[in-house]
Amino acid sequence: MPRKILVTSALPYANGAIHLGHLVEYIQTDIWVRFQKMQPKDKVADCWYVCADDTHGTPIMLRAEQDGVTPEALIERAHGEHARDFAGFHVAFDNFHTTHSPETQEYCNLIHARLKENGLIEKRGIEQYYDPVKQLFLPDRFIKGECPKCGAKDQYGDNCESCGAAYTPNELKNPYSAISGARPELRHSDHYFFKLSGDRCQRFLRRWTRLPGRLQPEAANKMQEWLGAEGENKLTDWDISRDAPYFGFEIPDAPGKYFYVWVDAPIGYMGSFKNLCGKRGIDFDEYFRSDTQTEMYHFIGKDILYFHALFWPAMLEHAGLRTPSGIFAHGFLTVDGVKMSKSRGTFITAESYLKTGLDPEWLRYYYAAKLNSSMEDIDLNLEDFVARVNADLVGKYVNIASRCAGFIGKKFGGRLAASEAEWQKPLREASARIAEAYEQREFGRALREIMALADTANVFVNDRKPWELAKRAGQEAELHAACSQAIEAFRLLTLYLKPVLPKVAEAVESFLGIAPLSWDDTAAALPAGHAIDAYSHLMTRIDPRLIATLIEANKESLSPAAEEPAAKNGEKHEEKQEERTAAAPVRAEAALIDIGEFMKVELKVARIVDAGLVEGAEKLLRLSLDIGEEKPRQVFAGIKSAYDPARLIGRLTVMVANLAPRKMRFGVSEGMILAASDATGATPGIFLLAPDAGALPGMRVK
Repeated sequence: MPRKILVTSALPYANGAIHLGHLVEYIQTDIWVRFQKMQPKDKVADCWYVCADDTHGTPIMLRAEQDGVTPEALIERAHGEHARDFAGFHVAFDNFHTTHSPETQEYCNLIHARLKENGLIEKRGIEQYYDPVKQLFLPDRFIKGECPKCGAKDQYGDNCESCGAAYTPNELKNPYSAISGARPELRHSDHYFFKLSGDRCQRFLRRWTRLPGRLQPEAANKMQEWLGAEGENKLTDWDISRDAPYFGFEIPDAPGKYFYVWVDAPIGYMGSFKNLCGKRGIDFDEYFRSDTQTEMYHFIGKDILYFHALFWPAMLEHAGLRTPSGIFAHGFLTVDGVKMSKSRGTFITAESYLKTGLDPEWLRYYYAAKLNSSMEDIDLNLEDFVARVNADLVGKYVNIASRCAGFIGKKFGGRLAASEAEWQKPLREASARIAEAYEQREFGRALREIMALADTANVFVNDRKPWELAKRAGQEAELHAACSQAIEAFRLLTLYLKPVLPKVAEAVESFLGIAPLSWDDTAAALPAGHAIDAYSHLMTRIDPRLIATLIEANKESLSPAAEEPAAKNGEKHEEKQEERTAAAPVRAEAALIDIGEFMKVELKVARIVDAGLVEGAEKLLRLSLDIGEEKPRQVFAGIKSAYDPARLIGRLTVMVANLAPRKMRFGVSEGMILAASDATGATPGIFLLAPDAGALPGMRVK
């Protein structure tokens, strides 16, 4: 049967502007949806893309109070700004709604009632933190302190961003209010809990998180870490209620109690789709009943994986509704290798990018070139951004049409000769491979292949030299054929690029006088005699001065002490401005060694022949390393936070081969691999060292 697909992106919170970090997700999702919509109807009957503003919670209430408006006025203003920015980057939602809607409230009440009927909602008296200055109970994310598991400072009250542990606010050490800074007081309150730790939810989640296609390998590994080994119960019940004053939906039959914002946020997907169904006559139940054959995919940031891969499917399953077909998590955005910064001007809003005059499709292309199906962070290197767009889109792609189209209009009345040729065969045969890359969200791989095909077309144009043929008498047929074949190659490249460059594709469709391109349009070339319009420029080069203007437009007069960290996707809070030291600590000069001492360290090229998780270890991976010996060596490496073990197998790295074996509780470690990290924290992450291609296991590094 043809596929019917529902796609969502995480809901942007209504108390802040859309910035380039947010756009990683929405552009990624939009590309995937546009690719699906290009498929013939016998393959994909429908693909709906919905989203909504996330509008509830304490931050909205506090922001409205600060701005002197009602929460309803605040979220209406934010909705208009968000819709404008998404449209500016050609993110084509079928519906962009709001969670403050009757549809979302309807399904909040329905799911809550069904969970209650199934014995999964329980009322309990709790001790909850109360801000004596603001006179309200504090949501988990408005309480900060030290993680009870790893001791990391300034962690939020529900989840540690350092070690990934989940806990209750009462477990935090040295807590303080993120609103007023006051030490909160514990007060009694009755709350409602979803019994996530119960056997039913545990059994379901262990099964569901292991189903093929539900989660990426890195995400599935994280889920098993959170769930614990068989027989363990590491999950805690989920507090789904909040006390007045609170901006949200009141829980039925519980006056003064409101659904926690993370309850109605994912239900907002249902609310937005229900709203669309009412407008378009779509059968909502076909997509959400438990036995549905339709598909549902969520694109999210990796920081909200916990909510989407544990709470959300458990709620749906036990409310008798369908669960997601897949959850696709992505990493965060850095700019020039470091996190976005207001003082450096790299905390760039979507609005400022567009107002500077930068083409949104430049950014869509650059993001796509960097994106794959993993949860890895991506970097917007502004110098590389300029170079890649200018080289690929203008120098390779647009260049084909700009060098050939004019001759068709001037010399042949705007009509093509026969345009299919044997040299185009690789361009047509690439369709299936590029389609697979798009389907698997391996956009970088798709664009590398498309640009290699553009190189093939440019080689043809360079060999035929139409600008020289045009000067020679009697060469008209050769000129007509060469330019027509180049235009056909340009049409095929446009088809492949259409999910990424939708507005350029529209302009090309108009220029070529053809119907909107679909994925099965590779089979037949444009016929002889087909008329095309006069060519006009499709895209200009990026002027580096525009980048400088953009940076200046986003700079704020902030001292280093007032630098505000960039909020990650899905965070429903306003970050407290961190105190920073005035200057970085000065590193002590390293003691000098002579060449003899250095040569005592035996560094060898190693191939990773196997890699896996270490049960009970938070940071370690177990590696099996081939260094040219009779059998591989076992090494434990603290790189779990940076690398998926499945993606390490086959890679080359460098190993300290003469390090004394170290007995650990997990086994014996027979060496050490080399990796780089920034001790100052300016460039977060761990980076495995690797030799150039051609190096062999066992080679000595000198």
